[in-house]
Amino acid sequence: LAEENDREEQVVGSHTLFALGHLVMTPGAAALDVDFAPYLARHAAGDWGVLDAFDCRQNDTAVRSGDRLLSAYDVPVGKEETERIWIITEADRSATTILLPHEY
Repeated sequence: LAEENDREEQVVGSHTLFALGHLVMTPGAAALDVDFAPYLARHAAGDWGVLDAFDCRQNDTAVRSGDRLLSAYDVPVGKEETERIWIITEADRSATTILLPHEY
């Protein structure tokens, strides 16, 4: 558990809007073999990735109200390919999951 908490601190750094809680990754996301730390840091800092303006505003409100948060990022998986990932933090901030949209 201490090792997990240390990893969370390394991922998040000092500029965060909310706690990520327990970090979880689906099999599809794990198969991408991507370093997700930068995307987790962006998510925790309120950079919602490729979401539209409406969804970004929803997240900004959810940070204050304690609702669930969703970010979306296109991550490089090859020389010219990307794969969209979602990062979802639960409303109670107990867990954050990295997944592919079709795994939702």
